Parts: sequence; structure tokens; C-alpha cells
Amino acid sequence: MNSRLDNILQRKQELTILLSDPDVTSDPARYSKISKEFSDIEPVAEEAERYLSLQRQLQDNQDMLQDPDCDRDMRELLESEIREIRQQLEESDRRLTLLLLPKDPNDNRNVILEIRAGTGGDEAALFAADLFRMYTRYAEQLGFRVDILSASETGIGGYKEIIAQITGQGAYSRFKFESGTHRVQRVPETESGGRIHTSACTVAVLPEADDVDIEIRPEDLRIDVYRASGAGGQHVNKTESAVRITHEPSGIVVTCQDQSSQHKNKARAMKVLQARLLAKEQADADAERAETRKGMVGSGDRSERIRTYNFPQGRITDHRINLTLYKLDQILNGEMGELIDALLTHHQAELLASQKQ
Repeated sequence: MNSRLDNILQRKQELTILLSDPDVTSDPARYSKISKEFSDIEPVAEEAERYLSLQRQLQDNQDMLQDPDCDRDMRELLESEIREIRQQLEESDRRLTLLLLPKDPNDNRNVILEIRAGTGGDEAALFAADLFRMYTRYAEQLGFRVDILSASETGIGGYKEIIAQITGQGAYSRFKFESGTHRVQRVPETESGGRIHTSACTVAVLPEADDVDIEIRPEDLRIDVYRASGAGGQHVNKTESAVRITHEPSGIVVTCQDQSSQHKNKARAMKVLQARLLAKEQADADAERAETRKGMVGSGDRSERIRTYNFPQGRITDHRINLTLYKLDQILNGEMGELIDALLTHHQAELLASQKQ
């Protein structure tokens, strides 16, 4: 353990020197890569320094305790300090264990959030709007920015589909367990008999791709422009501002029409296309390692029913971790912290278990 911590501290020192090297600072790509590694290693290095310092304090106190000239009062003081230091060492060891777990390379990325109404017609579309509102409020609480990239509205306040970008440090780490099928049980306003209806939406959370992650050849794209439909104002509807991009090798199609500028719509559609291609590439790689990833929280399989929202009982249940909270109103209002933290804790426990095997 100590040799590993020494290596981490040495690497931090090397990175600190590199970040002030003119050859590095003049190369944006290299500087960005080293800065990212430094930001990743810094919290681990800080905890490593704390852990090693506590070890030294413990050894010093134990040496003093062995001194034959140590009187009774000093011995009691040292024994008390030793107990306290050992407790702090245990806590530091727990923190280090979590910090040293394998990192998801996508955790610090921005997010492309896609919500689609499933079974349930208008009720499913209204639930899609509820989910989007929930995620938007949660993102805003975290200081993240939410931009709608594309939306297909139903006209009664629902969405057949809505795609948004969530921008902020660590956005993917907070949203990555949301991919899957979300089921709602409630009495629709149009239901005179008071019967509970069940409908569903699918949610996909994709890490936003950097330009260097995915190479897209212009000849692989078919780009169509057309007049936008629906809300957006007269200017939007009178010009061919909407954009449809088809990536022919994969068959992925992306449309964007929320902006009045064709250029902006194209740029946003390319962001979504890059994210979907990155997700496909990573999903293909994950499939090859499926045997070693059994039981992992948040596999991202959209056919997986991950959560049920029961309105009559004010209950929300996450089926992956068997967690039930009677806080439906608060969670739909964006107070998702307890739910997300429980998923993260479960995920960490799974990782720890796999490390011990």
C-alpha cells in the first residue's frame, strides 16, 4: 500500500513540474491531457499524504511510549493519541480504498440526455415531460447547464421525444445510472373511473464525445435540411433551418430543429451523433467483456425496467438496488441526491467486491 501511495505522490510531483514546462504549456492538447491527469490524481495524493502523515505520527507516539523515561501522565496522553490516530487511519484507509477504485473514464464528461415516450400514449408523453423537468431541476441544483437540442412535443405539455445536453464537471457521473425504462403508475386526469394506468418512458444517458474520440468522415454523412415544424416562431417555420444528419455506416439518424439558425442546428446534431457513436463503440466493447461485468449497476440497457414511480402511494422504487422511497414529489422536483447517492454507493460496493475476488 505504502509503495503505491509513494508512486502516486511522485507522479503528482512530476505532473506539477510538467504543467509549468513551456513545451507543455505551448501545446494545448498535451497541456489538456496532463491537466486532466493532475485533476484526477490530486484528491488521491492529498489523501495519501494524510494517510502517510498519520502513519508517521502513530510510529512516533509508539516509539515515545517505549521510552523507559516516559512517566504515567505522558503514557496516558500518548495512549489516548494513539487510539485517536488509529481511528483516523481507518477512516483515511476507507477513503483511499474508494479513491483507488477503477475510474469510469466518462465520469467527467458532459451528457447527452434522451427521453422517449414508450407505451401509454399521451400519458407516457406527459411522463416524459415530468422526467425531463426532474432531471433539469436536479442538474440546476448541481450547477449544471441544460440546453434542449431537439424536442417533439405533443401539444398538451408532453414530449414524444426530447434530447438535451447537460454541461458541467462530473455530469456523467451523476446521471449515468438513469439509462433504462422508467415506469409510471397513476390516474390520468382524463380517467373518470379513477383507474390507475401504467405507462413508460425510455431514458438514455450518453457521455458527450470529444472531437478526438470519434472520427467522422464527411463522406459518411448525408445531411438534409428542411423547414422546422411545431413551436419556434415564424422565422423558424419559413426557413429551411432544421437539419437531419444520417451516418450511413451505422444507420444512426439525428435531427435538430430547435434553433432558428441552420448552422446551430447542424452543430448540435453533430454533438448528438458523436455521443451516439461513442456510446455504440463503448457498448460494443462492453459486450465483449459482458462476462466480467455481471451485476453491474446501470448497464444502460434501455429494455431494462429500472424504476417505478407510483403516484397514488407517493412511492418511487429503484428495482436494481431494491430501494423504495416515499418521496415521489420531492424527487420529481429535482431532489434526487439520496437516490443517486444510493446507486453510487451500491456501485462502489460492487467494484470493491470484484476487487477482492
